[in-house]
Amino acid sequence: METSNMAAQVPPRARTHQPCAACRMLRRRCDRNCILAPYFPSYEIEKFAGVHKVFGASNVIKMIQMVEESRREDAVKAIIYEATTRLRDPVYGSAGAIFHLQKMIQDLKTQLDSIRTQTLVLQEQRDQLLGILKNVHRMDPVSPIDFPMFGAASSLSIDDTVGCDPSTFPLDCDWIL
Repeated sequence: METSNMAAQVPPRARTHQPCAACRMLRRRCDRNCILAPYFPSYEIEKFAGVHKVFGASNVIKMIQMVEESRREDAVKAIIYEATTRLRDPVYGSAGAIFHLQKMIQDLKTQLDSIRTQTLVLQEQRDQLLGILKNVHRMDPVSPIDFPMFGAASSLSIDDTVGCDPSTFPLDCDWIL
């Protein structure tokens, strides 16, 4: 606690200015007007190292200066992203990442279409089975049970499924031993 109180008591003039990551890496003096300081704080030296390796510090400064101040933060984010992807994939850079993501989207769309088709087939089968169950439970001799997979000509009726009337079936059978 004492150290935090001491830091709070130090006058602002006595505090030293922390150099930004760019100036730190380039080993130059970082003044308060450094154009890179707002975008590359001292603790993000890896980000600037990648940007510097791909574009060079002077080119980054020129690119930032070409953009109006309200859009500079977005421009720096784009520069960092492009440098990072260019280091990962030196040939295609961010375009390679975009193509990869587009291919993944296309594959997922194909899978989704396949699953939707399978869902429709399963729903049709479910509906057919429910229709069969309703007909079997009703035992309505007027409406035959249709099996579309065998064609309409081979529909079964209750008379075809029940060979004899169970109430008139003889109980004393000579074939039982």
